[in-house]
Amino acid sequence: MTRAAITAVGHYLPEDRLTNEDLERMVDTNDEWIRTRTGISERRILWDNDKATSYMAIKAANELLDKRGIGAEEIDVILVATVTPDMLFPATACLVQAGIGATRAWGFDISAACSGFLFALNTGARFVESGQHQKVMVIGADKMSSIIDYTDRNTCVLFGDGAAAVLLEPAPDGYGLIDSVLKCDGNNWEALRMLGGGSLNPPTHETIDQRMHYIYQEGRTVFKVAVQGMADVAAEVMQRNGLTGDDIRYLVPHQANERIIGATARRMGITMEKVMLNISRYGNTTAATIPLCLHDWERQLHRGDNLVLAAFGGGFTWGATYLKWAYDGADVAAEAEAEMATEA
Repeated sequence: MTRAAITAVGHYLPEDRLTNEDLERMVDTNDEWIRTRTGISERRILWDNDKATSYMAIKAANELLDKRGIGAEEIDVILVATVTPDMLFPATACLVQAGIGATRAWGFDISAACSGFLFALNTGARFVESGQHQKVMVIGADKMSSIIDYTDRNTCVLFGDGAAAVLLEPAPDGYGLIDSVLKCDGNNWEALRMLGGGSLNPPTHETIDQRMHYIYQEGRTVFKVAVQGMADVAAEVMQRNGLTGDDIRYLVPHQANERIIGATARRMGITMEKVMLNISRYGNTTAATIPLCLHDWERQLHRGDNLVLAAFGGGFTWGATYLKWAYDGADVAAEAEAEMATEA
């Protein structure tokens, strides 16, 4: 059976930082309260109103192409996981396709909130496994600042903006995406949602006045279900593949809350030294969190490393994927840096 492996990673983060101290001047909160409950110290924000999710996704895609040393015309499919598309249609994937010049590619968006990248990764893997496509680009990108109410202290402290992309290609024997447990349950959709903007509540003066175009979250409900959901699927995918904590090189979790991540690690039987954690610097970038972790830890990844990717998001949606890493990240990063130095 042909499997799909990640062969390159690219990313983009806005330069502007919104720190906890900045938020102290905006809403009734403080740095200690935010850090102890979430683990977040700052987040990146794309304040420019003329730049949207596609801008960040294109930046991440171009970095990926440079690192892999290929042209955009070699890309077959583009999948963009996002809940903040530039517009309802066309799909952000179409804007990325045009922006990078991927003349042969087709694509579409996937909306699964914070589980979006994981769902898109598995979707992209199926295209590779079918044998019909050789290079599938999967991007997680969200401009969460565009749907955040910066007078709501319960949500504005959590989210940031960012994008990251991976390339999926046919894997060498034994490598790539091996197994996944993916789930959704719409019975509790009201606990994490944005009511305005769709066909149920299209934009009107009333929906704007009622602040229906901002994200809303019942923190305690989401926390309780997320702790159990992420931990359960991570443990299940390990059990199905005969893995113990000693076999895992890294847990790559969605960066929603440090306490949720810690509970998942304990359920897997691993220490926090085996957990990719960058929530303190970026906050929750929704669909971008997992691939941003892969970018930040790329240098430390070696061919054959066992990774478990786990996420939980609105819907509710959640899941875990077991993959065996297919390349030595330090070598790729060094080659990319040498190439950039030569061009400079």
